[in-house]
This record gives sequence, structure tokens and C-alpha cells, in this order.
Amino acid sequence: MLDQLLALEASALEAIAAAETAPDLQQVQAAYLGKKGQLSSLLRQLGELSPAERGRAGQAANKVKQQVTRAIDARKQALLDAATSVPDGFDVTRPGQPRIAGGLHPITQLRYDLDDAFTSLGFEIYDGPEISSELYDFDSLNFPADHPARESMDTYWLEGCEHETGPRRQCLRPHLTGGSVRYMQAHQPPFRVVYPGRVYRNESTDPSHERAFFQYEALMVDEAMPFSAGRLLVKTILSAVFGRDVPIRMRAGFFPFVEPGFEIDMQCLVCEGRGCSVCKQVGWLEVMPGGPPHPEVLRAGGLDPTKWEGFYINIGLDRLVMMRYGVDDVRLFHSADLRFLGQFQ
Repeated sequence: MLDQLLALEASALEAIAAAETAPDLQQVQAAYLGKKGQLSSLLRQLGELSPAERGRAGQAANKVKQQVTRAIDARKQALLDAATSVPDGFDVTRPGQPRIAGGLHPITQLRYDLDDAFTSLGFEIYDGPEISSELYDFDSLNFPADHPARESMDTYWLEGCEHETGPRRQCLRPHLTGGSVRYMQAHQPPFRVVYPGRVYRNESTDPSHERAFFQYEALMVDEAMPFSAGRLLVKTILSAVFGRDVPIRMRAGFFPFVEPGFEIDMQCLVCEGRGCSVCKQVGWLEVMPGGPPHPEVLRAGGLDPTKWEGFYINIGLDRLVMMRYGVDDVRLFHSADLRFLGQFQ
């Protein structure tokens, strides 16, 4: 038995040294140390030996196994070193190829920043469907039946129903506000909620308008909601986005879903209020409408307007990104031009 073990060891070491590749080495390992290998076959014969011989043979078998295992590990490392060695003629001083790293789109990054800012103020993040209906996006928001926004020149109606009327007529949502009605119908106040997403408008594009763009809407509902709370919310969010105090102004405006309604403007940060193509030379940029929800909107959401009050803001996310980075054309963010987008990684 001892002679057989020594012969097996010599044969295994010779086969290991001759292995030229990792698969060859695996075959050698299986042939000698595997469950059906030569060493296992010899060990099955130990029962035929006397107790004294069995002990000596067992010790010798363990040493053989250790020797063969160490030789296999050493050969494996040698093959690995040989495979990773620099080939002849390779110039190690040549600069390497730069890795192209991905990054968040600037609109996505701003959305995440707003998510963090709002959640720190106790807001829930809600997500509604992009395909909506006339019921939620117009009827429930107090839009008159003849309002021009219901026309195909403004809203993308789904094929087959663009000339119909009624609550079941479906469209690509032209704004996020219909999502607030869906949320109110499923939740009990008081609550604070934001719902970001893409919206669609059938309109011509220019440096400050796109057909598909992003909004970020917020709604607070409680038994008492002073106007000052809404103004403070706007100031707080803009400060969180831009890292400094941003001048704002609130002008009276009409929106069917709020009463009273306000146009909320921020000072143009591209020109610092001096006037440019982004702000159309007035120094201010409209970034959001806002105001208390109209009583009819609260009723559509299943809330009693005599008991509950609220405050809406609807942020034009694309325009805030333009202000944050000083970009004067919103179409650049939707162009998929990697030369432009690579600046924000």
C-alpha cells in the first residue's frame, strides 16, 4: 500500500507539472483526488489491512493528499500568472481607454432632491397613471365644458376617442392635478402629498416649452391651512433646490382647480433678473401655479369643503433644472445629446 501511495504521488506531481491550462489541471485533480479518483480507490482498500498497517497507510495517504493539493494550488497560481503576464511588444506606457460612466439625468437628480426635501417635511410621495380621463383631468378639476384645454389642439386624446366627450374619454395627462383627486378619494385627511411625473401638451416647442415635460405637484390638506403656509412652503423648497434664498412673487391668476389662484414666479437665475430669452426679458419666470383647492375639487375627492382646507403648488420641474444649471433652452434636456448630458455626470 505504501509503495502504491508513493507511486500515485509521483504520477500526480508529474501530471500536474504537465498541465498547460486550467481545464487540464481540473482533470488532473479529478483523476487523483476526486471521489472516483485514484487516491479514493486506494483508501477503499484500507479495510483489508491489519490495524497497524492501516494506521501507517492512513497517515501516508494524508501526506500524499496534502502534497498533491499544494502542487495543484501552486500550478493553478502559475497558470494564472502566465495568463495575466504582459505579452511581448505591449507598450505599458500607453494611456488606457477611459471608462464611460453613466449618471443621473439632471431632471431625475432634481426630482430626487425634491423628494428628499419634501419627505423631510413629512410629505408622502404618490404616483398616478400617465393615461388619464376627462373625468379626472377636467371634470373633477372644475374645468368648464367649453374650456379650450379640452380641445385636441391642447390635449393628446387617445386614438378613437379624440372627438368624443364625457368622463370616459381618455388622454395622456396634460397635468398632474388629476392625481390629487385620485389620492383624496383613497385617503383620509389631514395629509401632505407630492406626486411627480411626466405630462403631455399638444403645443409648439421653444426654449421654455416642450410637448412632454416633467411637473412636481404638492398638496396639503388640513382643517386650517393659512395662505402663509403655502408661501413658506414655496420659499423652503426653492431654497432647498438652489441652496440659497430665491426671490419669488405671487400674482393673482385664474386656474379652475384653485380658488383663489396665484401665478408663482421666481427671479430668473440665468440672468439674475436682468432679462434674457428664458424669462422673455422680464427678469421673472413662472414656475408654478398655486392656491387653495377649489371647493368643487375637494368635493370630487370626497372631502367636505366646509371642514377641510388646502394648498396646491405645481412645480415646472424642467424650468427649475434650467435655473439650477443656467441652461437657456429646455429642449437640450430632452435631446438625448450625450455631449450635453455628459456635463452633469
